[in-house]
Amino acid sequence: MAPDLLDRITRATNAHDLDALVDCFDPEYRNETPAHPARGFTGREQVRRNWQQIFAGVPDVQVSVLGRAVDGDTLWSELEMSGTRRDATPVLMRGVVVYRLRGDRAVAARFYMEAVDSGSDDATAAVHAVVDPRP
Repeated sequence: MAPDLLDRITRATNAHDLDALVDCFDPEYRNETPAHPARGFTGREQVRRNWQQIFAGVPDVQVSVLGRAVDGDTLWSELEMSGTRRDATPVLMRGVVVYRLRGDRAVAARFYMEAVDSGSDDATAAVHAVVDPRP
């Protein structure tokens, strides 16, 4: 069931239980990162490698579910990931992950998580940077 999967992913992540986390993903899992296409991958072994690095590099990492919605075999989740890197740099990411489910595992996801930009650009400056990057 979709909400159960998100709860399992969250519990495993927050407990830093790598095996339980990897078990949430189908062996044929496919991850797409539309804003960064080269970051996409196939297979849950890459999930394992990614989270091994995250748990090692951000030893206090925690995930919070900010919102969720289910439509058939699709689970929409709004997430926040926070923690502190080993060099004491804070990590804060927010975004959406859209999972496609097969049984009680994720078989695919579209990943829209990004580091929170704490810069001072307002909406006008941000739009200007996209349409006319010259100073």
